[in-house]
Amino acid sequence: MTSDPWQGARTIPALPCEDVDELADFWTALGFDVTYRQLRPNPFVAVRRGSVELQYFGLPGLAPQDSYSTCVVLVDDTVPVFEALAAGLRARYGRLPLDGFPRVTRPRRRANAWRRTGFTLVDPAGNGVRFMRRPAAGQADGTSPATTGERPTDPLARALDDATVHADSHDDPHQAHRILAGALRRAGDASEADRVHALAFLAELAVRTGDPDAARGWLAELEDASAGLDETVAREVVDALAHADELRRDVEGE
Repeated sequence: MTSDPWQGARTIPALPCEDVDELADFWTALGFDVTYRQLRPNPFVAVRRGSVELQYFGLPGLAPQDSYSTCVVLVDDTVPVFEALAAGLRARYGRLPLDGFPRVTRPRRRANAWRRTGFTLVDPAGNGVRFMRRPAAGQADGTSPATTGERPTDPLARALDDATVHADSHDDPHQAHRILAGALRRAGDASEADRVHALAFLAELAVRTGDPDAARGWLAELEDASAGLDETVAREVVDALAHADELRRDVEGE
């Protein structure tokens, strides 16, 4: 029987940048190792952490805002991967960068990816490195009931789904802010947890769109909405509240 020639094959993304050393410095600050570097005849660098390997080639004159390159990294759990990268980003930049280059989103369920969690790290060259939770067996085509994921029926929860797709998958935080702010205004009977998640996300979106005053307003509303939460709801929104506290420190310059 002939063996499968594709067995054991792997793909290594090759992404463009203007300065390969800038990318080497960036990724080593996040815990990666440089495995290869050359400047002549063509600038090139390769970095690796665990089984994740990225390669960069020099493209003179490439501005980060003009880059459309991307790749996907599949991991068993996005949360510890995010926390490891976030620790490196905070150490390097003094905060979690949410706008500009580089920037990062937070792990959220993606309605357009069968509700698997994902986040995106945009590197200094403008490349989007998308970290996604690895699909379980039978999930690859999205046809299994376990992979398609039932969309929530509550309007605010659905708006949170839609805002995530626009902000994190389409890189359009302005449209995400419009969607979610409108839904929140109409959400008179939304659950406390959904309201807290929405307000925390709106504060983040305001920061990502360069509007710290709006972020302060959403954070003030969040403080009122989270006062007196019962223990069960408080546990459900603990990550959102921790994220809001970090946003508050950033916009206040603490």
